[in-house]
Amino acid sequence: MQPQQEVPVMEVNMNLLGKLESLGFPRARAVRGLHYTGNTTVEDAVNWLIDHENDADIDQMPLVVINLDVESPQPNDITEAIKLKEQELRDRVCMKNRDEEKKLEREREKERIRAGKALLEAKRIAEENERKRLLALRKAEKEEEKRAREKVLKKLDLDKLERKQALGLPLENRAAKPPLPSIQEEKSSLPVKSITKADHMRECLRSLKLAYKDDNAKVKKAFQTLLIYVGNVARSPDEEKFRKIRLSNPKFQERVGSLKGGIKFLELCGFERSEGDEFLVFPRDKVDVQSLNTAGSMLKSALTNPYFGLLEKMKED
Repeated sequence: MQPQQEVPVMEVNMNLLGKLESLGFPRARAVRGLHYTGNTTVEDAVNWLIDHENDADIDQMPLVVINLDVESPQPNDITEAIKLKEQELRDRVCMKNRDEEKKLEREREKERIRAGKALLEAKRIAEENERKRLLALRKAEKEEEKRAREKVLKKLDLDKLERKQALGLPLENRAAKPPLPSIQEEKSSLPVKSITKADHMRECLRSLKLAYKDDNAKVKKAFQTLLIYVGNVARSPDEEKFRKIRLSNPKFQERVGSLKGGIKFLELCGFERSEGDEFLVFPRDKVDVQSLNTAGSMLKSALTNPYFGLLEKMKED
């Protein structure tokens, strides 16, 4: 067990103690300054305090203070030198506080910079992911266009071959070029795949496009309007106004409602009839942003891809 450190008994002159306290020194420091300078003068006590301001026990109050009621042998007037010393001590404290404040400010600035870099990095990653998604979408559209063109060319070659056979014209060198398979054989060789919601959406848009193939402006307006409805819900799923469509709205009826497949496409996206078939409502708990993004990509493809739906139509034929 370590011995307990004894607190020394400090002897001070109460007169000088009062003057030191009037200068702004705490009592614990003033007592120590007077005690260790022998209660000579206020100036000596101030000098001692300046030299020992960083002592570990400078602010520890002694247990006993004996009041020496004796007159100081020095003049009691506070000299200009004492005031200067006291001001110097205060300046040191203020400077130390300013340095600490500057250090804290530098730390805060570093933290702001780190947070800013983290935010920029997160934004960069999000933009990179979006760029990759768009590239993949464009690649898929190009592949679809390529397949559609190849289908068209094959069909043209078959039609040309059939016309030559019907007219009795000489055919091309079959030894150099193998005969094209019949459409029926090609159909039988196609793999069978399950039909997904996206397939139903695509078929719905394809049917709408074919139903109004002589009115491209009407089809384009319908696709644009559907894209607005789907995009609004995907971007702001909590906004009720974007999840509710009045079926009797004249503009809605003109652009989507009166067209074959318009309302069906919205229902495939997640809209439901409610309130006596007066509204189409998209329940908040059924919003699937990924499915809506797929629908939006499909609508964009239908607007920009001239071969949209052609491949499926040829497969049926």
